[in-house]
Amino acid sequence: MLQNLIAAFDSHPAHPADRLRHALLAWTIQPLSPGSLALAFTDWYVHFAMYAAKHGDLVLKTADSCLRLAHWTARELLGEHPDPCVEPLPFDHRFLDDKWHQWPFNFLYQAFLLQEQGWQWATHGIRGMHPHHESLVSFLIRQTLDVMSPSNFLLTNPEVISATIEEHGRNLQRGIHAFTEDVSRFLRGESPRGTEAYTVGKELAITPGKVVYRNHLMELIQYESSTSQVRPQPVLIVPAWIMKYYILDLQPDDSLVKYLVDRGYTVFMVSWKNPGPEERDVHFDDYRRHGVMAALDAVGTIIPGQKVHGVGYCLGGTLLTVAAAQMARVDDARLQSMTLFASLTDFSEPGELGLFIDPSQVAYLEDVMWEQGYFSGVRMREVFFFLHSIDLIWSRYVREYLLGEPRKMFDLMAWNADATNMPYRMHSEYLRHFYLNNDLTQGRFEIDGEPVMLLDIRIPIFAVGTVRDHIAPWKSVYKINRVTRTEVTFALTTGGHNVGVVNPPGQDRYAYQIHTRQPSEKYLQADDFHARTELRDGSWWPAWESWLAARSGDLACPPPRMGAPDEGYPVLMAAPGMYVMETARLSIERET
Repeated sequence: MLQNLIAAFDSHPAHPADRLRHALLAWTIQPLSPGSLALAFTDWYVHFAMYAAKHGDLVLKTADSCLRLAHWTARELLGEHPDPCVEPLPFDHRFLDDKWHQWPFNFLYQAFLLQEQGWQWATHGIRGMHPHHESLVSFLIRQTLDVMSPSNFLLTNPEVISATIEEHGRNLQRGIHAFTEDVSRFLRGESPRGTEAYTVGKELAITPGKVVYRNHLMELIQYESSTSQVRPQPVLIVPAWIMKYYILDLQPDDSLVKYLVDRGYTVFMVSWKNPGPEERDVHFDDYRRHGVMAALDAVGTIIPGQKVHGVGYCLGGTLLTVAAAQMARVDDARLQSMTLFASLTDFSEPGELGLFIDPSQVAYLEDVMWEQGYFSGVRMREVFFFLHSIDLIWSRYVREYLLGEPRKMFDLMAWNADATNMPYRMHSEYLRHFYLNNDLTQGRFEIDGEPVMLLDIRIPIFAVGTVRDHIAPWKSVYKINRVTRTEVTFALTTGGHNVGVVNPPGQDRYAYQIHTRQPSEKYLQADDFHARTELRDGSWWPAWESWLAARSGDLACPPPRMGAPDEGYPVLMAAPGMYVMETARLSIERET
């Protein structure tokens, strides 16, 4: 610890004592920067107080809501059973059960929704207020109100009351048992209930392959061919280092890796190391050099003379884009195409994650990461839960702990529980250069003293956005059309950040839109694309595979060798390898 303090004092403007105090504060009571919160709420209060017209408008709206609720209540008590005076938002499923339409629960949920509506009016449309502060204040007040929802309490939730009466309280008994087990597992650093049925290498990540390269940041997996003939050009997948790679190789029915291998593609996968304190000073560019570029070197040696189809997911797609732009600048022509799954290149509108990105919050987060050398994957998962607390926190709380209905674990949920960490220095650079300053699209991001220009990219691009993505909003993903001057095929699919990507054929509940824009064509606005493009039923995977096939050569080559032992790429071990087995248990132990 003393060495960390000395190193931090020598290399950072912040005093180690301040960093340590902020780190302790964050791990105990305050995950958000006090400065960021104070600025946001002060901005809201001052500007709200300045405009009397806003006060009057709010008073009138509140009075109207009260009168509508009073009128509805009178009709309900007279037995008329009128329609509700307010309806939940489309994503709010807390009050859909018929039991919520019985007195007095119908009154409780409508009064709650009207209160939410009132705060929405009070925190929006305030002249002079910074848009970031407006969004943050509104979000935090909404989160606070969600805690007080009548659906969260035994005596005000008719579904829970009914289940308790019918089961003589056994639902609560099961809920208490589940709650105590969950807390116990968390304190012991164990995975959530049900994940034991999904073991990596047994039930998950079982597509046959070999680890053919390993360095201090990643392993490279080469998958075995399952066809007698393959296409000449290989596929290299670069997942985000915030996630374990096997989201793209879950069980066989929903494995993108297996889908490609079974269609004659030779697939390579980067598996990132789960960093600890010893990786605290790893740079963002280290991930490019020792990740993407090292993988390309290996692939080019194992399958010489062929260009590579690069595929990036989330942050991995951003990294791949940076690598592709830098390669174009130095005339490195090893990439045949680039595919981006839910990846941002323009960070000017990063969605709800942007709520947590401002100078105060980034500085505060740097102090949190400084203390232990990395940002905990467990903490990052909590941020994602916080963004969608209704579905991921409170609905689960009601279902599992009040109704006593155990959640059914499935492969994607088990993967989501397998958290990964991020090195302190890399994550700080990523937040500042990309989220905070948007340096990539502004031409300010540099490699070796030279600017990285996305306009230099000339290879065709296939980009995928998902309709309900709160991590990489599809309209921001769509901006790849604006920041490049190459052929771009954009597919918009139903689903969220993960489900929209892990979207195998045969699931009829999904649909997608797809459009290709040539460099000579005029730019089509995102809303126009959404309005004009045909909606197709099913998965987007076949459309992407057809796009790849048209650029990959015929199925006429024998399967390639596994690794290249004589050239320095021997087979090290069977897939899924060693790095994917590393867990974030250390971070859990430190936090508890």
